[in-house]
Amino acid sequence: MPPASTKAAATSASADTRLAPGAPGYRRLSLALFAAGLATFALLYSTQALLPAVSAEFGATASAASWTVSAATGALALCVLPLSALSERFGRRSMMTASLTVAVAVALLVPLAPNLESLIALRALQGAALAGLPASAMAYLAEEVRPKALVAAIGLFVAGNSIGGMSGRLVTGWVAQMWGWRAGLAAVGLTSLLCAIAFRALLPKARHFTPGTLNPKALARTVRGHLSDPLLVRLYVIGALFMTVFGAVYTVIGYRLVEAPFSLPQGVIGSIFLVYLVGTVSSAAAGKLVGRLGRRGALYLAVSTTAAGLLLSLADSLAAVLAGLVLITAGFFAGHAVASSSVSRTAKTGRAQASALYQSAYYLGSSAGGTLGAIAFHAGGWAGTVLIGLVAVLGVVSVTLYGSHSARLEARRPHPAAA
Repeated sequence: MPPASTKAAATSASADTRLAPGAPGYRRLSLALFAAGLATFALLYSTQALLPAVSAEFGATASAASWTVSAATGALALCVLPLSALSERFGRRSMMTASLTVAVAVALLVPLAPNLESLIALRALQGAALAGLPASAMAYLAEEVRPKALVAAIGLFVAGNSIGGMSGRLVTGWVAQMWGWRAGLAAVGLTSLLCAIAFRALLPKARHFTPGTLNPKALARTVRGHLSDPLLVRLYVIGALFMTVFGAVYTVIGYRLVEAPFSLPQGVIGSIFLVYLVGTVSSAAAGKLVGRLGRRGALYLAVSTTAAGLLLSLADSLAAVLAGLVLITAGFFAGHAVASSSVSRTAKTGRAQASALYQSAYYLGSSAGGTLGAIAFHAGGWAGTVLIGLVAVLGVVSVTLYGSHSARLEARRPHPAAA
């Protein structure tokens, strides 16, 4: 006869009405969040592959044109926390729908920008609109998906990010080569409109969401609680540092490839972003990596892969640069999936705010990486950009090592009950 604890566990598992692979609605949820992730990254980084063309039309430097990316990610970082608070009151599904709708509407105006300043302003507005989606999506998954399936579910959302980043840059690159960069941005806007429609049609209604109140003091207490949690803070820093590498590399890579010795046309440069498919695989596999290596082991593997890619990309060989981008992309998306899913599992209350703080750090890292990477490229070429990336990689290693050391000390410390 099985022990009582086994019976209790079985009863608890059977009573859990959250979704898991194979359950009705899980496939629709996965496809809906995949479409949302695709649209988010396609819109957020829509100008990144076009920066050389934007610089040429407006007579702007790489660092000035990079603000069309940094303004969007920076605005998202600033707005994600207040919009996540609204999702606690009005629901994750409603917030994600509203965010995607406004972002797509702005995307249809972006190609009409008459100068660089207005383009940057529209991109900032677009980033602010998108802010309601990432944290709400993470909180929605944490509430609607069983814990054992959470890393895999978030991995699929991140995989949508990677497909969106890849397809957005691919579409804009080839369309821009034929009809100009404004047509490329319009194509991304229309593609994202289709994703938004699919998202709304597929996403199941939330069954485990409990509305909260819009209480600024309660929100401040929740944020303070998350920021006083050492593990959550380390995860936020890791997300920001990973994104610093990624933002620096992909903001500047177009400028490097358009110059000698590569001298590639815009369409071919856009096709370089096909390496994002590697990120789709690595982010979706993050759950298996954590199962085999543990969270810290998976992070060490991700950061080692990223560092190897940065060093390989220094060679003046297109094959070496492409191989380096593959490693950087695989390492980044695996690290991001591990860190973001760990935030959702660590936070027991105020999950939307916990995810929002992660997203704020993550996109601040993107803004910092894009701006610093462009400045470093202007000062020292591609080697300067790689140096920025390596410093950020060293930061991830340092934070992870500190976390391992703290965990060992905590394990050795006698607990009051045992004293």
